[in-house]
Amino acid sequence: MAGQVYNTKKLELNRVVFLGRTWEEYLLIFDLKEEQLIGKSVLDCPGGACSFTAIANQRGIRSVAVDLAYYHSVEALKEKGLQDIEYIIPKIEQVKDNYRWDYFENIVELKNKRVTALSQCIKDMEETNKSRYFPVVLPVLPFEDGFFDITLSAHLLFMYADNIDYYFHIQTIDELLRVTKEEVRIFPITDMNGKRYDRIDEIKEWIVMRGWEAVESKSSYEFHKNVNTMLKIRKTSE
Repeated sequence: MAGQVYNTKKLELNRVVFLGRTWEEYLLIFDLKEEQLIGKSVLDCPGGACSFTAIANQRGIRSVAVDLAYYHSVEALKEKGLQDIEYIIPKIEQVKDNYRWDYFENIVELKNKRVTALSQCIKDMEETNKSRYFPVVLPVLPFEDGFFDITLSAHLLFMYADNIDYYFHIQTIDELLRVTKEEVRIFPITDMNGKRYDRIDEIKEWIVMRGWEAVESKSSYEFHKNVNTMLKIRKTSE
């Protein structure tokens, strides 16, 4: 968008972190209400240390999560998750002006929410022997065509466009569409500085050619400033 001013300070990370959002955050991120999901099957890709799948299954929603990190043991994931929270919170503090502090009142509450998400995720892994958590290497998913009603994908595609090429975006979205019957929602369509992915229009055209609708939509969630839009992809009527 012309005239948009982006943040100049960046969150500097030198490792892949195992972090997660809470169930409540997911509903806001994807502009969903619990009743919309009851009785549905949902894929969380990538799931990370998010508690969405854990809480969803408690509420009558058949959810599974996939992530490269799930190749590791539950104990290893718990340890890494706790270490990564301690690693990233001071870094966010250093660039706190890049964030909106309305959902989280302060850095302490942010840390508590991240610990809550991790704890709920790990507890569910332990109780289910990770049966809802599938290790994958994208863009390949181990599910049949149309296996899920809805797929949710947060904080991967588009956000790291500097490190993920266009071909990977296309391959991954193609696979998400393959395993989904009704709708795919991808958040965000910007990088961490709020800059819209420069090839999103090409991707939307490609999606439409495959028989789906692709609409940019404002999310109810904005933590990173200007990172507040998602791509809603719905199957068109035949």
